[in-house]
Amino acid sequence: MNPTQRQRLLMIVTLAAVGLYIADLVFITPMGRAWSERSARVVTLQRQVSEGRALIQREGGLRDQWNHLRTNALPHEPSQAEQRLLRACDEWAKASGAQIVDRMPQWKGDEAAYQLLRCRLETSGSLASLTQFIQRIEEGPLAVKVDSLQMMSRDPAGRQLTLSLQINGLVLNPSSKP
Repeated sequence: MNPTQRQRLLMIVTLAAVGLYIADLVFITPMGRAWSERSARVVTLQRQVSEGRALIQREGGLRDQWNHLRTNALPHEPSQAEQRLLRACDEWAKASGAQIVDRMPQWKGDEAAYQLLRCRLETSGSLASLTQFIQRIEEGPLAVKVDSLQMMSRDPAGRQLTLSLQINGLVLNPSSKP
């Protein structure tokens, strides 16, 4: 191979390498990135569609739950809401045989649609009375939820227990619509 042919071959190989590099920069890498982003977007949309279908299938139950919460939420007036929640706590304790030792209501959140009336309760009693107390909270019509719970023994035999729990009562603002 003579030097002129070698130079021409090296020039062709160099131009081909530069051409491939430019093609990679301009076409291949951006198209690969676009394809990956498109694939990720398709996966996200498929997940959202399946979640939407699941919501549509559960619509009746969700509407029933929402209506239950709306009708059993605490009153919007703060003093009435506190009074209703504390009265319900007293009724649950009386019906279960538990004794309320301490209670501390506190307002939480200033959301546009709702507020929570958080109430820390400390009750005492036997295991049976405290479990009935919790069961009455959970099964009652009032829109409350047990947020945290801690049970401790007050005597070595474990017959007298103390239950510390935090419940949240739902207060819907008048403008919240389904």
